[in-house]
Amino acid sequence: MLHYMAFLRNTAAFGCFWSCSHYFLNRGRPFPRALVIALDSLFKTTSGGPYSHRLMSGHTNGAESSSSHLERTEHSPRHEFLVQGTVTEMTQLSKTVKGLSLEVKDSRFAFKSGQWVDFFIPGVPTVGGFTICSSPRLLKEKRSIDLAVKYSEHPPALWVCTKCQVGSKVLMKVGGEFYFDPNPEGPSPDLLLIGGGVGINPLYSIVQHVADISSDTPPQYNGKTVLLFSAKNHDELLYKENFLEISRKYPSILSKFFVTEPETDPQTNLNSAQCERGRIDESRIQEALSSLDRRRLICYICGPPPMIQRMSEILYKMDIEESSIHFEKWW
Repeated sequence: MLHYMAFLRNTAAFGCFWSCSHYFLNRGRPFPRALVIALDSLFKTTSGGPYSHRLMSGHTNGAESSSSHLERTEHSPRHEFLVQGTVTEMTQLSKTVKGLSLEVKDSRFAFKSGQWVDFFIPGVPTVGGFTICSSPRLLKEKRSIDLAVKYSEHPPALWVCTKCQVGSKVLMKVGGEFYFDPNPEGPSPDLLLIGGGVGINPLYSIVQHVADISSDTPPQYNGKTVLLFSAKNHDELLYKENFLEISRKYPSILSKFFVTEPETDPQTNLNSAQCERGRIDESRIQEALSSLDRRRLICYICGPPPMIQRMSEILYKMDIEESSIHFEKWW
């Protein structure tokens, strides 16, 4: 069975696909079904195994790395098919992060909160890996998903931040084992979510999903959720106002924000009730855990590798079961 990297090494086939896809893109036409099927057959992978809490991810969300998204996720489960997405909206989420919404008409396309997509861009040989930061319900009701991509020289991120526009078409495939998909018939777990920088993306999806299923009649989730979100500066606290609005509407979802570097803008004021100066440390995690039930606790951590290591060590020290800690690294 062919793997992603084996196909990437076949430069003739790869160049042929991108030449064809670029042709249709430039003419504003949808990708022909035969072309999608041909690419899909070359990119078939194994479906992977059951959910693994020791996942080490490979999505980039814009960061540069010495290894590619496909190399890092070669053994991660992913869908067996590709779908087309059309960009319908673009926003500037921060000085360095671009947000985009995509319409996905193919009814086969579905995801669990926290998962990512392989992102195929016509004319760009490198395949991107971007986390879906919207709720599964948005896709169900409006056939739309949201992505957030941090600027970098990595080709897929560079394209999103400098060339992508409303109407641009891409191909996508859902993958990943880092997700929250509770059994509505079982007891609701309490959640501790710890995010760093653009690593907040899958956690934002999870928080929105928790809010959605908490509002169902009857509620499909009745646990508590605490989010700890750290960024370099106030501008990089993506979705901060959205998180606060969710917390106001759903008191069982709490959000705390942390800024690690001094603010250069004298007009920026941090509200101590919502945002603190400093890093997420043992005392702040202990405070968060004090409001959660450890007997049914699940921890999700996403951020740069050193942060993952530090947060995991703190949780182990606090006797949190290893099986309750799920993490994903962004690069």
